[in-house]
Amino acid sequence: MKTKTYAGIPEDKAKLETSKIVLIPVPYDGTSTWQKGADKGPEAFLNASENMELYDIETETEVYEQGIYLADVITENSSPEAMVDAVHQATKKYIKKNKFVTIFGGEHSISIGTIRAFNEMYDDITVLQLDAHADLRESYEGSKCNHACAVYEASQTTNLIQVGIRSMDAIEKTVMDEDKTYFAHDMAVDDSWTDSAIDQMTENVFITIDLDVFDPSILPSTGTPEPGGLLWYETLDFLKQVFEEKNVVGFDIVELCPNEVDKSSDFLAAKLYYKLLSYKFQNEDADDDFESNFNKSSNEGNKINKFNNEDEY
Repeated sequence: MKTKTYAGIPEDKAKLETSKIVLIPVPYDGTSTWQKGADKGPEAFLNASENMELYDIETETEVYEQGIYLADVITENSSPEAMVDAVHQATKKYIKKNKFVTIFGGEHSISIGTIRAFNEMYDDITVLQLDAHADLRESYEGSKCNHACAVYEASQTTNLIQVGIRSMDAIEKTVMDEDKTYFAHDMAVDDSWTDSAIDQMTENVFITIDLDVFDPSILPSTGTPEPGGLLWYETLDFLKQVFEEKNVVGFDIVELCPNEVDKSSDFLAAKLYYKLLSYKFQNEDADDDFESNFNKSSNEGNKINKFNNEDEY
């Protein structure tokens, strides 16, 4: 990748020591089963970001002033398991440096590593998944680190809430918590889902966004576009409310599969990333100290079955 700084921001706003935000690119596409090209997603996203206005009208902020450090690209691709471990270790490293850590993929299997890191470093974490697909297979094509397994581990170790689902295998229903799953066909006729989803979240929330959650009419460039997806403003309204009411500790965005003809998907991904940062930091001055509030006393072991009991939030 040729980009020296995220979105071409000045180098004094892109140093690790002074940046509150870290962006980790993971151009991995080792297990996708239909359209290939998610490994080109991070570069397309960064190229689009360089052509984006950096003033956010809605929040009246320029969030890059908080400092955004573009981390080294994670290039590990010897196996899905090795990639997940590399993402896990890099993510945890930057959380420990008291940064707001964000990741851009790559296929959705990268989220196994990001979620594992955040789950180890934060107590009682909710994983909010925006996705067309359930991604709840325990194993697929011989690997537990396949893109079809992206949130299986999260379903066992975190408070997983799934939004926008409209494609799944029957076997995934045996794992899915339907009370915490918001299917696209239901969302289309009942807008009470937003409050319901937020009510089921714990205080600390990690967001994983598969770009195929969006309707193909506004984002066609993804590996498996599914009809009936979310639109721009309804998605932003929901995410803004999450940022306002909960402590969003980080996020990843995955499955941009760019094509040469239409660049609008690249630009939507760039705007979405910047919007999420704008929501996170809109009430902070650039000179304010950032405290990520991760659990410094964490034993860092993978937490198993945290939400087997009938907890109320």
